[in-house]
Amino acid sequence: MHSHDLTPGRMIGVVFDHGDDFFTALTNACRTHRIKQGYIPMFIAGLSTAKIVGTCQRLDNPDAPVWSHVDLTNIEALGGGTIAWDDTTQTIKPHIHITVGLKEHSATAHTSHLLDATVQFLTEMLIIEIRSPAMHRVPNPDLHDVPQLRFDSAGPSPIRPRPTQHP
Repeated sequence: MHSHDLTPGRMIGVVFDHGDDFFTALTNACRTHRIKQGYIPMFIAGLSTAKIVGTCQRLDNPDAPVWSHVDLTNIEALGGGTIAWDDTTQTIKPHIHITVGLKEHSATAHTSHLLDATVQFLTEMLIIEIRSPAMHRVPNPDLHDVPQLRFDSAGPSPIRPRPTQHP
């Protein structure tokens, strides 16, 4: 388990336009407001298309990550995530999960990691900037190189366990 005191910055509201590419619009909003890292507590969205992590195939190793995707259309979504900074590419690295309902299939639901999406009608989102510590995604070789969120040790002190109090 890793934890750290977070120093919040600004909170911005973002409304994506019909037809926007989800990740391009998110990147542009962050660039416009100079946000390199943050937290998306929740967003609501109508999406004409989305790719989310998933498969209908039998998994050879159920403990390994799934890298394939399923294509969904005409959906309503609720999601959230984090935004970290990549020093090498000088870009944000969002990690977004969504729960979606397929409108024409009795709102049958799917939940997973969002890979790609196109906005249909609307996406409304709050982004809470994190000023410190620096947040990065680091591939974990012990877990199939899954990129995990890490906090730099510079900045405010990490949260330390409280001493056990005995009566």
